[in-house]
Amino acid sequence: MVTDPIADFLTRVRNAQMAGHRLVEIPASNLKKRITEILYEQGYILKYKFEDDNKQGLIKIALKYDPSTKQPAIRNLERISRPGLRQYAKPADMKRVINGLGVAIISTSKGVLTDKQAKAQNVGGEVLCFIS
Repeated sequence: MVTDPIADFLTRVRNAQMAGHRLVEIPASNLKKRITEILYEQGYILKYKFEDDNKQGLIKIALKYDPSTKQPAIRNLERISRPGLRQYAKPADMKRVINGLGVAIISTSKGVLTDKQAKAQNVGGEVLCFIS
């Protein structure tokens, strides 16, 4: 049993990239689906597909690599808030990830948003992870 499904999601993506895999399969949940959509919108993954099986469902993610250097598009995946120590931020207190080049994913009362979207809507929430 996984006690932190978001950390498991990030670790599976990180490990697949380190091994040079093109595709990674992750057990689905609504939160993981939204994080996957944000990764796609921000250009960190090539494509994704939600598959429904008789149980939980699967998320299939096609990872993105730089064609010339074979380096992954995601340089760093870092879990910020965790079950033992939740991290919350107000819109004015949100830190910029790599001076605005990275993305923070935040769980707000208006759904799971990027840090820029949360600031634009003036909502704070739990800082789930940093991606750069």
